[in-house]
Amino acid sequence: MHMRHARIVSTGSDIPQQVVTNAAFAPRFGASTGDWLVEHVGIRERRFMGEDQATSDLAAAAGRTALERAGLEPMALDRIIVATDTPDYFSPATAAVVQAKLGARRAGVLDVNSACAGWVIALDLAARLVLTEPDQTLILVIGAYGMSRFLDGGDKKTATLFADGAGAVVVGAGTAPGWLDTVTAAAGEYHDALGIYTGGTFRPATAAHVAQYGPPVVQFTRPFPATFNTEQWPPLIERLLARASARIGTCLHPDDVDHYYFTQVNLRTIEATMATLGQPLAKTHWIMDKYGYTGSACIPMALDDAIAQGRGPKPGSLVLFCASGGGISLAASLWRWSE
Repeated sequence: MHMRHARIVSTGSDIPQQVVTNAAFAPRFGASTGDWLVEHVGIRERRFMGEDQATSDLAAAAGRTALERAGLEPMALDRIIVATDTPDYFSPATAAVVQAKLGARRAGVLDVNSACAGWVIALDLAARLVLTEPDQTLILVIGAYGMSRFLDGGDKKTATLFADGAGAVVVGAGTAPGWLDTVTAAAGEYHDALGIYTGGTFRPATAAHVAQYGPPVVQFTRPFPATFNTEQWPPLIERLLARASARIGTCLHPDDVDHYYFTQVNLRTIEATMATLGQPLAKTHWIMDKYGYTGSACIPMALDDAIAQGRGPKPGSLVLFCASGGGISLAASLWRWSE
């Protein structure tokens, strides 16, 4: 009898049609804004969803593509996991909306909110479900972001950075190794530094609270280290490789990883991390230059974009996902790309 493994079966993404270039911010923030964004962040333009769209629309479209590429009908799904911190509703789960829009009536549903690290954590959850639950053989894992709905147009730091999009993978059961390991970390002391702070029990979206604190918008409320990711990603990756080495009985090093996919918040951070790891930039892929920062959706979007360009993983490749987001939460996961 073959040992059961979790593998990534297919990918999909959904890119909103509305293009917002850096030049659009010049009247508000000055003509040099675009040059600064390109030089310091790597963003040239971003996408916003239409007024008639919600996060679930992007998620369902990305999921539908992943299903079609896997040759699967929605009714084949056992579970749908949506990673987002921009849900359609405070409650119920956006995954329930996606289930209805896909017609995946058999699938159980849940949302994961770990800010921009959510998709990697959801991916790990899906892998462990496939490994431990005999009836969980096909799981749709979606990262979806509709942060344009929560932007303060007058806030230069956020209005120019965040965007919308969705990325998805189908995780299935297989006989060859796929998922190898995942590690997580957090720096909870920064939970009040970046986020959407109106709308929960701490600061309900009542008329009084909105009058005092403003509507629910994403905001930087206090500084956190600008070098946090460049300092934290390399040791997180080293810890992941050490754990995976112990699990499979083979010593793994950064050189052994064929593809790195990072949170797409800043191209300079990705460049610095790859340099620290001693890895060529050809091993990674970025999309923030054309799609902006899409939070929990950005890693599966980057994976799907790389595959579309013929730069994605080949069978047998080692693929590493590394993410961080508000909280501050971090996660890294290592996979062997299957046939």
